[in-house]
Amino acid sequence: MKLIFSLLAGFLFTASIGFAQSNSSSEYWPLDEFYQAFPQQVELSRNFEQLVQGESQPLTVEQDKEIRIFVVYPGHQVSDYWRRSIASFTARLDELNIHYQIYNHYTRPTVAVEQQQRLIEKAERYQPDYLIFTLDVSEHANLIAHVLEQKKMKLILQNITTPYKAWQANPPFMYVGFDHVEGTKLLHGYFTQHYPKAKYGLVYRSPGYVSEMRGDSFIRMQEAAGAQLVDSHYSDASKHGAAVATRDMLKKHPQVDFVYACSTDVAFGITAALVRDSQFEGHKIAVNGWGGGDKELDAILSGELDVTVMRMNDDNGVAMAEAIKLDLQGRAKLIPQVFSGDFKLVDKRIHPAKLEEYKKRAFRYSSASQ
Repeated sequence: MKLIFSLLAGFLFTASIGFAQSNSSSEYWPLDEFYQAFPQQVELSRNFEQLVQGESQPLTVEQDKEIRIFVVYPGHQVSDYWRRSIASFTARLDELNIHYQIYNHYTRPTVAVEQQQRLIEKAERYQPDYLIFTLDVSEHANLIAHVLEQKKMKLILQNITTPYKAWQANPPFMYVGFDHVEGTKLLHGYFTQHYPKAKYGLVYRSPGYVSEMRGDSFIRMQEAAGAQLVDSHYSDASKHGAAVATRDMLKKHPQVDFVYACSTDVAFGITAALVRDSQFEGHKIAVNGWGGGDKELDAILSGELDVTVMRMNDDNGVAMAEAIKLDLQGRAKLIPQVFSGDFKLVDKRIHPAKLEEYKKRAFRYSSASQ
């Protein structure tokens, strides 16, 4: 039997110094370098991928009690990634016949450090078996280091697939998500093909890890291909903040070929700014999505967005459930340190039948809950 509790925490964080700004990229491993450093992880990842894609096989041991899971997610945003993550996670746990209690705590994408601290303290009082958290800004890293040092909860880090080197001697239970750089490569390929030697703008989320992985890596790729970045702005990761940043940018640079968005909410902020400003009539500025949730896909079909990179979303929830099953069966050595799911590039020319095919795979568990 499961008990689900939700705590909605809606405090907006005014970012100061992001994780990416205070920690160099060399502080954590890109996936290819990680696999070179730890080649045994390649086979573990390959075998684990088969579990994620395969039919569920129920838990083979008796539980003496329900496991306790505590989740802190930045779910208050247009993107449905985080909500689908929980839906696919719990659906797979149910199929695996794992008995659990789960406490979900949704926040805004960037949250006051004090609020994050209170949630972690609440988790420590609750004494869960597993804590699911994320990493974006430097303050998250401090909280994570504290959790790892305490060794009271097994930590699953969502939305990061680049292991942090400083934690390698005492790593999280698992990193799980969709590699930001791999997704960015697909978008880079699209823009290079359709807008060679372009002039473009870029709108980040708030300063931090995700902005660096999706934004800074895109800039480097485009620069190597001969494109020109005319301006870039940070936002507060919200639709409104991105719209303000876009209007400021395009007042000075109205003739860009496209504006690159680092997240779903940012993408819709950019399109909102373009719709409101009559100066862009007759000059089509392309805009991408990032992640491929329902709202992005609808916007692709309607022509509001030009392209997105679509995560095979539910794989992340399934991966967490399968890792927990292996742990309960005493087979934790079979769990890879990182699970990174697949992407599909989706642009406005896609046939609706092909898009439905992608959605059937990506949302195979979570579609029933949306």
